Amino acid sequence: MEVRPPSRTRGTRRTVLVGLASLALSALPWASGAATANRTPRPAPSASVITDWNKTAVDVIAGDAQRPSAEPFLWYGFVHAAVYNAVVGIEGRYAEYKWDVRGPRRASSEAAAAAAAHRVLLTYFPASQARIDAAYTASLAKIPDGRAEHEGVAFGEKAAARIIRLREHDGRDAQVAFDPAPAPGVWRPAPPSYSPAVDPWLGKVRPMTFDSPDKFMPGPPPTLTSKRYARDLAETKAVGGKNSTARTPYGTETALFFSDPLPQQLQAGYRDYTTRHGLDIVEAARFFAALNTAAADATITTWNAKFTYAFWRPIHAIRLADTDGNPATVADPSWEPLLRTPPYPEYIGGHCANDGAVMAVLDGLTGGRIDLRLYSAVTGTTRTYTRSADYNRDVIDARIWSGIHFRTADVVGNRIGRHIGHWALDHYFQPLR
Repeated sequence: MEVRPPSRTRGTRRTVLVGLASLALSALPWASGAATANRTPRPAPSASVITDWNKTAVDVIAGDAQRPSAEPFLWYGFVHAAVYNAVVGIEGRYAEYKWDVRGPRRASSEAAAAAAAHRVLLTYFPASQARIDAAYTASLAKIPDGRAEHEGVAFGEKAAARIIRLREHDGRDAQVAFDPAPAPGVWRPAPPSYSPAVDPWLGKVRPMTFDSPDKFMPGPPPTLTSKRYARDLAETKAVGGKNSTARTPYGTETALFFSDPLPQQLQAGYRDYTTRHGLDIVEAARFFAALNTAAADATITTWNAKFTYAFWRPIHAIRLADTDGNPATVADPSWEPLLRTPPYPEYIGGHCANDGAVMAVLDGLTGGRIDLRLYSAVTGTTRTYTRSADYNRDVIDARIWSGIHFRTADVVGNRIGRHIGHWALDHYFQPLR
């Protein structure tokens, strides 16, 4: 193909002259130095401030305050939503969470992240002030003193105040009575401790990424006289018993592996992922915020279902199977589960709902290459999952092999959780256009 030279128009001559003048100016020492100074980038903010404050949050919420079961997910969601807003409000790249305030362009996003986490934790857990203040001092010591640090701290405080205001009157202080009369299919305290139900208020809390705890409410569990219920009971009875001969060694190890407290097990996995994959401060802030807000909402939805349906646990279902009206079930009054039965109703499976939400978010953030490495203090072993389907399969089975759930509760919980995870990423934490 013939390529013709461009015509030498008056506009072209002007462009050439301007270009020559620019080259001449850039050759001058003062011009070159000014251009270089204008192009000097700020040092890249470190993502370690995100992982450091996640570890502090775990130490405060699960350690000092000893918040039970899945409840820590709610508090991790608050902390990391504030940290996310503090970081992206300065650095950009992603839309803020329920906020539209930009920080000073030259402010330190590391200082902002530390200030936001510090303020949220101190607001909700003042008894841990010494630990929280020490972590804050350590964070700020890594940041050069000056205007950037001061502006970052001020903006982080604003970001925290926004989350604290959003969460006022969200149902955390609700007085929810729960003491159902014993009947076939109805939850009751389980041996050996016969503890009352934990956190009945949690199902009434306003979610973080949608408006009502009922939005993803599942239908009821299988009826006691159904074939599905009989199949579920027979499976858990066979493979979930303390002395089961049908459960494989892998099944036992998997059940024990996932008996580690899930909120803390996952946070450690997130910190490991952030470090191994070299996420920058913006990606790390988004990573922790998206995962923990989705898990918070999966927890709220789970507790709403649990305390709405008040379905009994396998230990009672199997021991009292002669009262369920189903001719296909057989009672075993001495049956015991592999793991201790948790003190709240069975349906839906909370572990699996949280897992589904987390896996859906991880798939969205990583393009399906989740590369999640988890450690269990119970077994002293580490597992690496590269596919969410493999992880979801193992956690569903683990709760059955543990003897604390029926398959339907786990499958439904995991599916609901995936819906919540997709919703969170579809509506929040989106790239700026």
